[in-house]
Amino acid sequence: MQEGEETTGRVGEMAAEGPKLFVAAKAFVSYNGKVLILQESSNYKEGINAGKFDVPGGRMSPGETIFDCLKREAMEETGISITTGRPFFITDSKQTVNGEQWQVIRIYFSASAGTDAVTLSEDHKVSLWIDPKDYRKHGIIENVHPVFDAYLELNDR
Repeated sequence: MQEGEETTGRVGEMAAEGPKLFVAAKAFVSYNGKVLILQESSNYKEGINAGKFDVPGGRMSPGETIFDCLKREAMEETGISITTGRPFFITDSKQTVNGEQWQVIRIYFSASAGTDAVTLSEDHKVSLWIDPKDYRKHGIIENVHPVFDAYLELNDR
């Protein structure tokens, strides 16, 4: 064994490789009391929710801050420059993407936009500005329902 090599279990037994780990920043972008949702396109090669709606955001790149990630992802997916608010919810999920096991930690932030003019990336096919209280009417990915509930609770204060 080389210096700095990590092992678990018996001496000399290498640890089994686990899922790929990612951190993602997700934005509840608001404009005039509405929240932006995006429908995933079947063109998204790393997508697993084609036809479903989610809020903008995505995985961090190494060395990138969470706030820079949030702004970059919002710009890439919507063409909108956002002002970031505070984080209000964290989720953790495991899924299979293109045959690989992934674990994704998602940090959800409130954010605001100065416009409602969206320019979609090829990974999305529809954008909607919705009343957040009506999120259940729009085919939102089910694991995002508790996040909407937390967002509504946060904004009812």
